[in-house]
Amino acid sequence: LGSVVLGKKPVVQDFFPLSVDYEEKFYASGKISGSKFLKREGKPSDDAVLIGRLIDRPIRPLFPKGYRQEVQVVTTVLSMDPNFRPDVIAMIAASAALHIAGLPFDGPIAGVRIGLVNGEFKAFLTPEEREVSDLDFVVACRENKVMMVEAGANEVSEETIISAMDWAITAVQPAIQIQKDLRAKLNVIDREYTLSLPDESIAAELKTWAESNLKDQITGNVIERAKIVEEKRKQLHAEMCEIHAAGADAEEKLANYEENLKNEYDNAFELAVHAEVRRGIVENQTRPDGRKLDEVRPLSSQVSILPRTHGSSLFTRGLTQAMNIVTLAPLSFSQVVDTMEKTDEKRRYMHHYNAPSYTVGEPGRIGAPGRREIGHGYLAERALIPVLPPEEDFPYAIRSVTEIMSQNGSTSMAATCSSCMALMDAGVPLKRPVSGVAMGLMLDGDTPYILTDLMDAEDFAGDMDFKVTGTEKGITALQMDMKVHGIDIKILREAILRSKLGREHILNHMLSVIPAPKATLSPYAPRIEKLMVNPDKIGAIIGKGGEMINKITSETGATVDIEDSGLVTVASNNAETIEKALNWIKSLVEEPEVGKIYTGKVVNIKEFGAFVNIMNGVDGMLHISQISDKRLAKVE
Repeated sequence: LGSVVLGKKPVVQDFFPLSVDYEEKFYASGKISGSKFLKREGKPSDDAVLIGRLIDRPIRPLFPKGYRQEVQVVTTVLSMDPNFRPDVIAMIAASAALHIAGLPFDGPIAGVRIGLVNGEFKAFLTPEEREVSDLDFVVACRENKVMMVEAGANEVSEETIISAMDWAITAVQPAIQIQKDLRAKLNVIDREYTLSLPDESIAAELKTWAESNLKDQITGNVIERAKIVEEKRKQLHAEMCEIHAAGADAEEKLANYEENLKNEYDNAFELAVHAEVRRGIVENQTRPDGRKLDEVRPLSSQVSILPRTHGSSLFTRGLTQAMNIVTLAPLSFSQVVDTMEKTDEKRRYMHHYNAPSYTVGEPGRIGAPGRREIGHGYLAERALIPVLPPEEDFPYAIRSVTEIMSQNGSTSMAATCSSCMALMDAGVPLKRPVSGVAMGLMLDGDTPYILTDLMDAEDFAGDMDFKVTGTEKGITALQMDMKVHGIDIKILREAILRSKLGREHILNHMLSVIPAPKATLSPYAPRIEKLMVNPDKIGAIIGKGGEMINKITSETGATVDIEDSGLVTVASNNAETIEKALNWIKSLVEEPEVGKIYTGKVVNIKEFGAFVNIMNGVDGMLHISQISDKRLAKVE
C-alpha cells in the first residue's frame, strides 16, 4: 500500500517537509513478534528506517526547488512472500501514489534490487541466492537515467558496478510504464502550488552585487570561509539597509526591511554563495578551499589513542574527524534481529555512528540516533562486512562505534576509514583493509565536473553525492544520491573510475599508520578458544535443562557459547579458566580413538578381564590376555 497526504498550508521553513515511512507488519509474513514483551509493532526497526531512506532519496529531488507544502508518504507491507524482499515494491508503490496525486512530482521512478549469481545479474533473488551473491544492488531510475544507487558488494570491480546500473535501467522500464498507464486511466487534476523562492528583483540585485563582492573572494578552509561569508552577509545587509532606508521615513523603511526583506535577501545570498562555488569549479577548476578537482584534503590519523579499549583510531581528513572504538566479546553478545522479514537472525558485526550537533558548532538535542545516523552507520558497516574473518577463525562478536568529533562533509567515509583502522588496531584479522571516498558532481550543461573528496560547501551547491568504499581488489559498498532529475550512466562511469584513485590515496595513508592488523589482541579483550564437536553431542554439553553447561560456567568462571553447527567457544580473561572448561567439555563429547593410549580407573572386574573408565560415560574392556606380557590365572 502506497499512500500520499498533502498538508493544507505551506510550512514556513527553509526546507521541503517531505517524510517517507516504511511500515513493517508482522502479519504480512504470518509472524508474531518474537519479543517476550512487545507483540504490537512499535518503533521502526533499523531495516524499516533504512528502507524509508531508500525510498526518500530518489523521490525528494523530483520536487521543484522552493516547494514547501508538507508531503507525507507512507508505504505499508500488507502481505509478503518470504522469498521476495518487498522494499523496491514499496518504492514503486510510493512513486505510483505520488504520480497520481496531482503534485509537482517529476516522476515516476522505479527501483530494482539485483544480485550477481554465477556471474549473471538477476533481479528478485531468493534468500538462498542472496547468501551466495557477490552483489546486493538497489538502483532507482527515472526514465533512462539513474536517480539513486545503494550497494553492498564482495569486492567486485568498478566495471561490474557500471554494468549492473546499465542492466537495472532496462529492468525497471516495465515498472515505470505501468505507472504512466495508471495515470493515463485516471482523471488526475494537478493541484495548485506556490514556490518559496527569492523575489526575482532581489535575486537579480544579488546577482549583480555578487559579481563585485563574492567572485573569487570566498576561499579557504571551512572556518576561514565561514568568517568571510558572515562578513559578506553583514556587508550586504548594511548596504541594503542604506539603500532601502534612504530618503524620508527612514525609520519606517528600515523596520520594513528588517521585518519583510531581510529574510528574502538572506535566502538570495545563500543561493549566490552556492552559485559562486559552482562558478569557481566550472570556470577555474578551483574548489572553495583551493584544491584541484581530484585532490583529497590533508590526512592525519592515529591508532591506540584510548588506553582501556580493545581497539581505537582517530581519522582526520580536512576538518572532518572521526574517532572509532572497537569492542570484542563472545558470540553470545551478537545482536538478535526480529523483523517482519527476519526471525532470530544474528548480527555478529555492529557498527554504530554518532554525530551530535556540536560537531557542526550548533546546539541541539542529544537523544536516540536519527535516520541519518542509522543510515551512515549502516553504510560503514556494509563496507567492512566482506573483509571480516569468518566466525570459525575469529569467534568474536564485534561492535564498532564511530564518534564524529568534527564534520565538514563525508563523515560516513571517515567512519569507514576509522573503523577499519580500529579493527586492525584491535587485532581483527581483516582479509584486506577498506577505505572510502565521497565523490561530487557539478553539471554545466552537458559538461560534468567530477570532484574527489566532497566537502559540505560543494555538497550544498552540487548535483550528486556519491560514496564508494572498497579494497585494492574491488568495491565493498556504494551509495549515490542525486540532486538533479537523473544522471546519464556515462557520467557515473567516469565518477566510479575516478573514485578508485581517491580510495587508493586514502588507503596508502591508512597503511602508513597501521600496515596490518595487530598480531595480538588487547590485554583487556576476552580470550576465546574454539572447539568443533559433533552436533549430536551438543545435548551432552548442555545437559538436562541446561544443568551441565550452567555447572561448567559456574565452576570454571568461563563463558561457553554453542552454535548449532557444533562450534563451541569458551571465553575468559584467564587462560587457566579456558583450559579447565575446554577439558571438561572434551570429556563430555570425546569419542574413543583407535590407537590412542588412555589412563583410566578400573570400575569392574570379570573373569575374562577388567572394565576401565577411559572418559565420561565410556568404559573400555581390557582382556585378561592383554593385562600382562605373562599368562595370568586370575584378573584379580
